[in-house]
Amino acid sequence: MPGIVVFGRRWGIASDDLVFPGIFELFLRILWWIGTLILFTSHKGHFDCNGTGVLHSYLVGLLVVLALIILSLCAIIYVSAQGTITNSGPRRSIPALVYLRALLYIPELVWACLGAVWVSGDSKGCDPATVGVVIAAVIASWIILLFTALGVVFVFDPLGNPRPPPAVMEPLGVRDMQSNEGTQFFSTARSLAVKVWENRLRLLCCCLPQDESHRAAFSSIAQLFSGFFSDTDLVPSDIAAGLALLHQEQDKMELSRNPDVIVDHSPSSPIGEDLETELEKAVHCMQFAAAAYGWPLYVYSNLLTAPCKLTGDCCRSRTADYDIVGGDHLGCHFASILQSTGLQYRDFIHVSFHNQIYEIPFYVALDHKREAILVAVRGTLSLKDVLTDLSAECENLPIEGVTGACYAHKGICQAANYIYKKLVNDGILNQAFSIAPEYKLVITGHSLGAGTASVLAILLRNSFPTLQCYSFSPPGGLLSKALADYSKDFVISVVLGKDLVPRLSIPNMEDLKRRILKIVSNCNKPKYRILLQGLWYELFGGDPDDFPTEMDNRREEELSQPLLGEESLIIRHSSSYQSLASDDSPAHTATHLPLFLPGRILHITEDGPTRRSCFSQVRYRADWSNEMAFRSILISPRMLTDHMPDILLRALNSLTRDKPYSLCPSSLNTSQHDTI
Repeated sequence: MPGIVVFGRRWGIASDDLVFPGIFELFLRILWWIGTLILFTSHKGHFDCNGTGVLHSYLVGLLVVLALIILSLCAIIYVSAQGTITNSGPRRSIPALVYLRALLYIPELVWACLGAVWVSGDSKGCDPATVGVVIAAVIASWIILLFTALGVVFVFDPLGNPRPPPAVMEPLGVRDMQSNEGTQFFSTARSLAVKVWENRLRLLCCCLPQDESHRAAFSSIAQLFSGFFSDTDLVPSDIAAGLALLHQEQDKMELSRNPDVIVDHSPSSPIGEDLETELEKAVHCMQFAAAAYGWPLYVYSNLLTAPCKLTGDCCRSRTADYDIVGGDHLGCHFASILQSTGLQYRDFIHVSFHNQIYEIPFYVALDHKREAILVAVRGTLSLKDVLTDLSAECENLPIEGVTGACYAHKGICQAANYIYKKLVNDGILNQAFSIAPEYKLVITGHSLGAGTASVLAILLRNSFPTLQCYSFSPPGGLLSKALADYSKDFVISVVLGKDLVPRLSIPNMEDLKRRILKIVSNCNKPKYRILLQGLWYELFGGDPDDFPTEMDNRREEELSQPLLGEESLIIRHSSSYQSLASDDSPAHTATHLPLFLPGRILHITEDGPTRRSCFSQVRYRADWSNEMAFRSILISPRMLTDHMPDILLRALNSLTRDKPYSLCPSSLNTSQHDTI
C-alpha cells in the first residue's frame, strides 16, 4: 500500500509493515521486563548499597516504561496485521499509535541516563550481579535507541513530501493532470527524483573517480530509475509480497500447462546442422567465456585445487609475445585463464584487463582445436561493469545491409565499440590472422560479455562474413528486432532455465511492475501472511497456495475495469500502466522501445520432477526457442543461480556427455530444486 504518512511526510514503510519488527521488539521487551521484575522482587524493593533510592526509582520507573512500551507494541502489532495491502481502513489508527510509541522514547531516554548516572557514581558497595544487570539494562536501552535511529534513517524517503491535495486526485482521465499546474508539479517531482537517484549512485560509487563519463552514466541511470518508480506508490515489502504471490501463480500455471513440444532443429539453421553439433561447439566456447572472469571464478569453482595451481604461476615474471594491458599485476588472472582454457602462452595474441565504465576486459587467443581466432569478453565483475549494465537506454546502431530500426543497449553498444576499435584500429585481428590466416573468427562471452560479444559480432560481420558468435546468458534488452533477426545467421544465444538476465529489459520490468500491482491489489490476505507463506514455499516447497482474490466475486464484464486497490497504488497514470484487462491486449503499448535477445536461442531446461532431494541426479534437455518466450520475467529461487557461469557450464557438460550430475557439491546448487 502507499507509504505511511507520519510527522508530515511519507516514509518508506507501510502501515502493515510493523508486524515483524514489532514482534521482534516485543519479544526483547518482555524478556527485559521479566528480568527487571525478577531483580526487583528478589530484593523486595530494598537494596543494601549506596544510592538505594535512585536504584529503586530507576527499577520501578523502568518497569512502568517497559509495560507501557509492551502495551503499545501489542496494539501496533494487532492493528498492523489487520486489513490487506490495499485496504488500509482497519489500520487507520496506526499513525496515532506510532506517535504514542515515539513519545515513549522520551522516558526511556531519561531512564537510560538515570541508570548510567547511578552506575557511574552511586553503585559502590552494591551486589556485583545487581550492578551488572543495571549496566546491561542501560546498554540495552542505548542499543535500542541507536537501532531505532538507524531504522528511521533507513526508511526515510527523500521524496517523501506529502502528496498533492486530495482534490487533485481525480478519477481516471482527470488524474492525468494535463493542466499547466499539474504538469509543472510532476516535472518538478521528476527532477527531484532524478537528483535523489543521482546522489544515491554517487554515494554508492564513491570509490570511483567522479569524472565526466561517470557523471554522464549516473545521470542516465538516475533518469531510468526515477522514471520506472515514479508512477507507483509501493514500498519494498509490497514488492516482496507481490513477487511471492507471482512466483506461486506462475508455478500453478506451469503445473497446469501441457509439456512443451521439443523442436529438434532450429527453423533458421542450415540443413544438416543438428542440435548436438551446436551443443558441442557451445560447451567448448563456454570454457573460454568462463575463463575471461579470471581468478575469482576459477578459485570459486575449484576451491580445493585452485590455490595450489595458481600459487606457482602468480607473481612469476615472464617474457612473452602477447600483450597484457592493465589490472593483473600479480598475473593471477592470466594464470587462471591458462588453467581454464588449457592453452599455452604462445597461443595468446592480446590480453586486456583494463576496466572502466563502457570499457571491459577481453582477450584474443588462437584456438587450435577448433581452428579459430577466439575473442572472449568478460562479464560483469566490478562496479564499473554494473554501471555499464545499467546504462540501458537505446542507442542507434546503423549496420549496412540491415533494413528496419537499428538500435541497441547503450552501455553494451559502447563497450562493443571500445573492443571493436581495439581489434581493428590497433591491428590485433590483423596480427592474429597473419599468424593463422586459414582460421575463422569466433566471438564469445557470458552475461555482459555475451551482450558485448553479440554487438561486436554484428559490427564485424561485414568484414568477416564467416564469423560465429556464442552468447551465453545475454541480457534480454539488447537488440532491436531488425538487428536480432539479422544476427540469427551467425549468433547463438544459450540460456539456462529461468535465468533472470536474458529476461531483463525495461519493457519486461514494466510488465513485472504491472503484474505485481495487479496481484497485490487482488489478494485479500494481510501482507504478513503472504510473506510468511511465501517464505515457507521458497524454503520447503509444497503446492502453490490458492490465494483468494477480490476477482473471485467480480462479474466477468467488470474485469475490463481496474480494481480500486490497484488504482490506489498509482500516483499518476502513464502509458506504462494498463488495467487488468490489458495483459495480452493489443492496446497495451510500452513506453520504451522493445529490445530482444540476439541470434538463435538455445534454451536448456531440466527434465524431472519439480522438487528433488539434495543428492538426487538431474538431467537437462536443450530445445530451440525464440525471443518471444523471454518477454516476461519468471520468479524463482533459481533465477539468479541459473545465470552463474559455472552452473551453465556444468549443464552444457551434462548435455554433451549425457551424464547427470549431483546438485549438492556446490553451495550455490543447493537451492536448485525447481523444475524449469
